[in-house]
Amino acid sequence: MPESATLTAPAPAPAPAPAPGTGTTSAPAAPPVWSAQGFQRQHLLDDDAVALFICKGFMLLEPQHRAGLNEAIDQRLTSMEQNPGDGIYDAVPELAEVYHNPVFVGAVASLLGPDCQMNGHRHWHCTRPGQRGVEWHQDSVNARHHQVKVVLGMYYPHDVTVDMGPTIVMPGTHFRNAPTDRMATYANLRGQVPMTVKAGSIALTHYDIWHAASPNRSGRPRHMLKFLFSRKTSAKERGGPAWNHDAAKGPGIASQRFHEWPPFCGQSDHYKQIGLRNECWRELMGKPLPPAKPAMD
Repeated sequence: MPESATLTAPAPAPAPAPAPGTGTTSAPAAPPVWSAQGFQRQHLLDDDAVALFICKGFMLLEPQHRAGLNEAIDQRLTSMEQNPGDGIYDAVPELAEVYHNPVFVGAVASLLGPDCQMNGHRHWHCTRPGQRGVEWHQDSVNARHHQVKVVLGMYYPHDVTVDMGPTIVMPGTHFRNAPTDRMATYANLRGQVPMTVKAGSIALTHYDIWHAASPNRSGRPRHMLKFLFSRKTSAKERGGPAWNHDAAKGPGIASQRFHEWPPFCGQSDHYKQIGLRNECWRELMGKPLPPAKPAMD
């Protein structure tokens, strides 16, 4: 998949019409239990998309949603007086349509396997006008490893411009660790990517990626819904990769991506990143890792 490509799918069917003779709809039911079991194979990622995720630690999805869905969620959030925390999924049942979109489900299943699950922790992040934002941080533990066990789905129900205080991510930092108090002192980083996105976009990120929220200098609140998704079994346990893997071309595509040198990365660190990228690929393929090299004096 080309680096500039976005993943799209037909919009889901519209919500049911009001019951005949009533003029109203019934009270919203509890959202359905999320599952990736019903994914469609054409919505799975390809080798290039997976390799890019391994390198960057995130991808931007632009699924099509039914007409009016983003606007309804945006209006509901703007009118809410309290943040329900983990209860946001029940408070805004329309979010079930967002996270059941086939493009999103296919991407998550590609990375975590078809038996992955939605985590019980989720959050509505609202940066209000004049708010200064949030410092650089990692949501997971500060550890350097090669696995993809948890991903974040960051949904934006409205267009996000640079003055609204967009989320900022730093590509490749899911392979780095730093003390939390030290990260909080960082300002702008060379190579950082602001999530200035279209309404309905979902940023799918590695749980360990460095991210922050910039100040909101606009006249409206900036909403972001963050949901976590966890794998239940490894690729080795499942017997192989979960995405649309081409056994003939995939390894070459991945190798080319893994050797690309980011302009903000030093030579020594790039060599380490190549090793971690290859280890991540092998782990997602369900293959054993090569023997550890002896320590150098």
